[in-house]
Amino acid sequence: MTKTAMVLAFVYGIERKGLDIRLPRLSFDARHTNRSIHHIEETFGSTTKENAMCSQRLKGLARVRKRPATGKTIYYCYAWRGGPLLRNDSGPIQPDDPALPAAHQEAHERRRNPNSTTMGGLITAYRASADFKLKAALTRREYDRYLDDLRSEFGNLSIGDLEAKETRVRFKAWRDAMSDRPRTADYAWSTLSRVLSFGKDRGILSVNIAERGGRLYRGNRRDKIWNSADINAFLAVAPRSLQLAMQLAIWTGQRKADLLKLKWSQCTIDVIRLRQGKTGARVAIPIAKQLRAELDLEPHVAETVLTTTRFKRPWTSDGFDTAWKLACKNAGIEDLTFHDLRGTAVTRLALAGCTAAEIGALTGHAMRDVDLILDAHYLGGRPELARRAIEKLEAV
Repeated sequence: MTKTAMVLAFVYGIERKGLDIRLPRLSFDARHTNRSIHHIEETFGSTTKENAMCSQRLKGLARVRKRPATGKTIYYCYAWRGGPLLRNDSGPIQPDDPALPAAHQEAHERRRNPNSTTMGGLITAYRASADFKLKAALTRREYDRYLDDLRSEFGNLSIGDLEAKETRVRFKAWRDAMSDRPRTADYAWSTLSRVLSFGKDRGILSVNIAERGGRLYRGNRRDKIWNSADINAFLAVAPRSLQLAMQLAIWTGQRKADLLKLKWSQCTIDVIRLRQGKTGARVAIPIAKQLRAELDLEPHVAETVLTTTRFKRPWTSDGFDTAWKLACKNAGIEDLTFHDLRGTAVTRLALAGCTAAEIGALTGHAMRDVDLILDAHYLGGRPELARRAIEKLEAV
């Protein structure tokens, strides 16, 4: 086999195994190229060669590689970065699937010539609008999941269909099919309502038939706070990287997304300054002595404060969630999430005697919302507050 054939065989072998490896542009001797390709076709089959190269020729195609628990690598191919997921009845279309070029071309055709008289066209218009583009990147990614599902399920519905009461019944049936995942079902319905609301605001629809859809998820985090025993159990088994994440959450009351992005440059000797991604609120958080001690122990190996345990790189949201759940399992902690630490921080501040204004200044909540949050969601500390009230009464 010539050197040219060996290189090409290596490339095709990579694609055949589903590996996502980028090689530098190579130049081949034209005299040997045809013979080399012919040899590869005999070795791997011409269909494999064509399918392996198929996704490379599609302009703008964005691929995301994931390896689920089954161990089999799966690709999620998007028509363009931030565009719709290319899928069929079997699920996400894989890079070596002959159906990929047609699906890619169809998606780009819809983008160039959106049919504003259908649900699919309305979704395209919404994605191109400031309403969508000004949302946080994480919110857009969450919306994209359900927008793709809506296009796949209802993309051909006409404007007349979208205004008909009978269609609401179809929408309800679609949502209820996800009733085993009530929070997912509620998010899907919320996304649908947002698209139809956009159409109504733009004069495309006369009514939003997804308004007041109700909620399937009835749970709350009323008693879901981390007590001292939970915190100590977690810190006893968690790796150093997750211990620091917990300390930051407890002492700052910030959301996971903001803490994962927190940079050392935002941390001075005594203050952490950040802008919250969800609300845009700017907060300046005095650094408690215990948190300062934890930060001083952490080496500055990356731009971000929090890094992965093994490779010391910034966390991805999914990677952090996986590591956090594993640490909770090892600590024997059930039904508590990282987000519950935000409520825990609010409760701890209330138990320490902080006012609503003081709590809001630290966590970034609007002052008028702090009491509502404590009353509606984070009441795990109410018995302690009641006990202190009796102690104060007895002291009079």
